[in-house]
Amino acid sequence: MALIPLALLALSASGADFVSAVYPILVKANCAGCHSDEGVASPTRLHFPEAKPSTAQIEAFGRSLHIFVDRNTPAKSLLLSKPTRRVPHAGGVRIEPGSDDEKALQAWVDYLATAPIETLRVKLAENKPFTTGPVLRRLTHSQYNNTLRDLLGENSRLADQFPPEDFVNGFRNQYEAQNTSPLLAEAYAAAAEKIARKVFLGGDPRGLIPCKPKSPEDAVCRDRFLRDFGLRAFRRPLAPAEQARYAKLFAAEAASSKSFSAGAQVAVEVMLQSPNFLMRSENGLDLSLKPYETASKLSYFAWNTMPDAALLDAARSGELNTPEGVERQMRRLLESPKARESVDEFVTEWLRFDRLTGTVRDRRLYPQFTPELTLAMTEETRRLVAELVWKKGNFMEFYSAGYTYANGDLAKLYQVPAPKEDYGKVELPESTARGGVLSHASFLTMTSKPAETSPTSRGLFVREQFLCQDVPQPPPGVNVNLPPISKDQPRTQKDRLSLHLNNESCASCHSLIDPIGLGFEKFDAIGGYREKLMLTIFPNREERREEAKKVELELDTRGNVAGLKDSSFSTPRELGKILAGTPQCQQCVAKQLFRWMAGRHERAADKAVIERAFEDFRHSGFQFQELMIALARRSIFPEARAN
Repeated sequence: MALIPLALLALSASGADFVSAVYPILVKANCAGCHSDEGVASPTRLHFPEAKPSTAQIEAFGRSLHIFVDRNTPAKSLLLSKPTRRVPHAGGVRIEPGSDDEKALQAWVDYLATAPIETLRVKLAENKPFTTGPVLRRLTHSQYNNTLRDLLGENSRLADQFPPEDFVNGFRNQYEAQNTSPLLAEAYAAAAEKIARKVFLGGDPRGLIPCKPKSPEDAVCRDRFLRDFGLRAFRRPLAPAEQARYAKLFAAEAASSKSFSAGAQVAVEVMLQSPNFLMRSENGLDLSLKPYETASKLSYFAWNTMPDAALLDAARSGELNTPEGVERQMRRLLESPKARESVDEFVTEWLRFDRLTGTVRDRRLYPQFTPELTLAMTEETRRLVAELVWKKGNFMEFYSAGYTYANGDLAKLYQVPAPKEDYGKVELPESTARGGVLSHASFLTMTSKPAETSPTSRGLFVREQFLCQDVPQPPPGVNVNLPPISKDQPRTQKDRLSLHLNNESCASCHSLIDPIGLGFEKFDAIGGYREKLMLTIFPNREERREEAKKVELELDTRGNVAGLKDSSFSTPRELGKILAGTPQCQQCVAKQLFRWMAGRHERAADKAVIERAFEDFRHSGFQFQELMIALARRSIFPEARAN
C-alpha cells in the first residue's frame, strides 16, 4: 500500500481545505468541462459549480461529493475510480493512478467516508434570478438594416457591407463580443451621411417631418420633428438636454442653408451615429426609462427591429410594467410578418447556415452540387421551422418529422417524387431513412468536407447545437488528421476513426461524438443516400496515366449517444425520434433561444428562468411561440406566477 503524505492524512482526518488541496486537482483535470450544465456529462449526478465560484460554494461542492463515495469500501468509490479510469469512464483517464493527485483525492474520499453524514448533506444556496448592472447591446447588422427600414423606409441594407460579425456562443448578437472597431465606426459614419442625404433628397419626400414649417427657422415644427423622430430613433423620449443640443444643431444648419429640410438632414445624420441609436440599453440606472428598455427588448426579440408606435405607447402608459402587459404585447408582436423574419434570423444563426455560404465540393464526385442547390437546402429547413412555429405544431417534430418541404432538385437528391410546386410538402417513407432536420441536406452538407463526410463534425454539431453540450477542445499538438485513403488501403470512415478511439488522448472526447456521426454514414457529403461507400481514388501526379480506382465498401451505421439512455440508432430518422423525446434536447431549444434573446450565455442564476419557461413550453405541447412568450415574460418578471 502506498504511503500517504502526513499533510494529506491531516486533510483526511479533519476534512479541511478541499478548496486548496483537492478542488485545483479536479480543475486541472478539466472534470468541469464535461460535468456541467452544458457539458456532455450533464445528465449525470455530478455537476460542478458555476464559473468563478465563491469559496463557500466550493466548500459546499466538496461536501456534496459524498454521494459518490462508498462508505463501506472507500477505495472503490466512483469519485476515485472514475477519473482514474479504474472503472469505465467516457472521459478517459483524468487523474493518473498512483500520482500525488490521486493520493490527495483518496484522502478526501476517506474523509467523506468517515465524516458524520449529517455534516455532509449540505443544501446549496438557491440561485436568485440573474440581474446585472447596465448593459449596452449594439445593434447587429441585421437589426441595423431592419431598424433603418422601419425608421426611415430605407431598404439599401448598408450593413451587409460592414465588417463581418463573429459567432460567439453560437450567435452573432452576444454583447460581450460586440466591440465597435475603428473600421466599423467609420462604416457607421459613412452610412449615416449617405442615408440622411438620400432620405431628404429633394426636400422631405418620405414625409419624415410631421408638420409644415412656416420658415427654415420654425422652432415649433423643428422641436416637434426632433421630439417625434428622437423617440423613434432612440426608442425612448429625448432628455431635455438632448432636445436642446439637437435643436441648436438643427437651427444652425437650417439658417446657413436657408432650408428646414437641411436642418432635419443634419440632425438625422448625427442621431444615426449616436450610441443611443446604435446601442440599446438594458438594466439602466434611470428607472423611468425601464418600460422603454422593455419595449426594445420585446421588439428586437420578436421582430429583430425597433418598437412600433403601439409598443412605445405601451411603454409610456405603463402597460409594460406588468407581466400581463408584456405577454399581451408579445402576442400582438408575434402576429406580425416581422416575427417570421426574426425567427428566421434565429434559425439561420442557430443552425449556422453561414457555413453553407461558399461551400465547395469536389466536382468530380458531386457534379450536381450547385449554388442553387445550396439555397434549396437552407430553404427546406426554414420551411419546416415555419410550418411548426406559425401553425403552432409540436416543435420537436423538427427532429422527427416524416415529411419535408422540397423543390425538384432536392427531391431528386432525396430520391422521392417531386412536389407539384416548389417547396411543397413531401412525405418521406421509412425506406428513405430520412426524418427531421438530421436528414436535411443543409445539416449533412455543412458538417462534411469537400470530398467526404465528417462523422466527427456531425456528432459535434448534434452535441453542441441540439443537446447544448460543450465538448472540450483537443489537447495542443494532437494530430487531428485521419489516415489517408489510398488504392492499397481503401477504408471507411469508421475504420479511419478507430485511430481516435485507440488513442487515449483522443478517445475521451471522440468516444462522445464519433459514434453519433457514424450513424449518418449512409448519407454522403451533400446529403444524398448511399447504401454502400463508393470510393473513387484518383491517381496522384506520379500515376497520371492510371485511371481512377473505384472501390465499394460495406457501411456499418450503428451509432449511439453516450450519456442518453436507449440511444442506439442507425439512421437519422431513428436518432431524430430519440432526440425529440429527450429532455436534454427539448431543454436545449429553450437554452438556445434564451442565448439569442439575452445576447449572452446563460449563467447558473438563469436556471430558474429557463426551467420555468421550459415548463410553459412543455405544457403547451412544445409550441415555439409559447416558448418565446414565456422567455420574454419570465426574463423580465422572473418571480411572477404564470397565468
